[in-house]
Amino acid sequence: MLRKGITESFGAAIHALNTTHLTDGVINRSKRMLLDTLGVGLLGSRTAVFNKALMYSQMFMSEQRSSVWGRSEVTLPPHYAAFVNGIAVHSMDFDDTWHPATHPSGAVLPALLALAETLPSRPSGLDLLLAFNVGLEVQGRLMRFSKEAYNIPERFHPPSVVGVMGSAAASAKLLALSPAQCGHALAIAASSAGAPLANAATQTKPLHIGNAARRGLEAAQLAQIGLEGNPAILDMDSGLGVYYKDYNPSPMADSGVFRWILEDQDVAFKRIPAHLAMHWVVDAALAARAKLQDAVENFDPSQIQHVALRVPPSKYINCPSPATEHQARHSFQFNACSALLDGKVTVASYSQAQINRPALTELLSKVEVETPEDNAPSFDKMYSEVEIRSAQGRSAAARCDTFYGHWRKPLSQRDLEEKFSVNASTVLCSEGVEGVMDVVGNMEKVSECSLLGSYLKMTSNQELLYKMRIM
Repeated sequence: MLRKGITESFGAAIHALNTTHLTDGVINRSKRMLLDTLGVGLLGSRTAVFNKALMYSQMFMSEQRSSVWGRSEVTLPPHYAAFVNGIAVHSMDFDDTWHPATHPSGAVLPALLALAETLPSRPSGLDLLLAFNVGLEVQGRLMRFSKEAYNIPERFHPPSVVGVMGSAAASAKLLALSPAQCGHALAIAASSAGAPLANAATQTKPLHIGNAARRGLEAAQLAQIGLEGNPAILDMDSGLGVYYKDYNPSPMADSGVFRWILEDQDVAFKRIPAHLAMHWVVDAALAARAKLQDAVENFDPSQIQHVALRVPPSKYINCPSPATEHQARHSFQFNACSALLDGKVTVASYSQAQINRPALTELLSKVEVETPEDNAPSFDKMYSEVEIRSAQGRSAAARCDTFYGHWRKPLSQRDLEEKFSVNASTVLCSEGVEGVMDVVGNMEKVSECSLLGSYLKMTSNQELLYKMRIM
């Protein structure tokens, strides 16, 4: 019997996987990812970049309509619902992060929820979980085709490369495409893959997730009606291999001997809306601040005369003087100084007023960044050290090897639910918040996953206040 090609093996596995392959561990981990993604997406639906994308998307019409999270009266064509909801998820860089480095959920969940609303036979919660995990699995497999992908990226934003492939695979699964159609969906999606890191720290970066969700959904639907792509797209250096210098693909395991990557590799959930590397430097800065506060009577952050940051080398998260919220989310210097000044970093820390305050500008001028040779640019191996010195000559230093929320030190279920509740309650009424939590918590038992959409539209009076402000 002839051995399957790489792309052929992926198409066969996407088609063959069924709900009996889902383990309790994978179900529990993916439900945590669903809840967190919906929470940060709801919070992100009140950002400037989301509103611009929504305004653009409302120019398009179609017979099929899908919901916009956190907007009780707004619907869009499914592709554009996936687009804007994907943007919302990443608009504040608050979404989950996997290893090798990518944001896995935001490219998949918006596409699946938009698609599910349009299908004549409404998928169950278990169907949604299966398709979601297929989308995650394809991303995880593709990331493992390159050793380069294990490091903090240098050229392409990973969700723009593997996220669109995950969205296509998940959508193909929900559409019950044939093995060949699943392979073509991946091939079609590959022609929409890739976005340069030069747009990190700008309003365009969240579009990478939105585009991945939208284009993956489109690819699956085009494959459904017979459009074909290269059936060896994953096998070739001139296929998906163009994105990696050391591309080394391998076939996807037969479903009979299948084990999910999510079973072995958990994700990181963020406590602050910033690039993942910022979590190390914030925790180290808070610990150093506490030490100096204990050592200096009547501690005042203005007494800090020098700040040394020892972080991994990465140009796109080294932003000495951020001027916008998106630059601040990608700045070791800003996040360390915010933690030192305030003793905390929160959603409010990235407001323009906080960015522009003189005390922050002054402290930023005292920061020195070092990149020790042993500090690998990898979310699995990196560390951050923060050393501060006061005007009185007192110094304190702290190191963070694993922040709370990292896959080695996962958020408790209570803290994850608290994060969701805080984020979602900025948009939804209490019934909506509790409804989403209940549906996600029992997703494998829900007969129709579309029930989730009804709760995502239960907005609070804050939506009315929001509309009054922009009129």
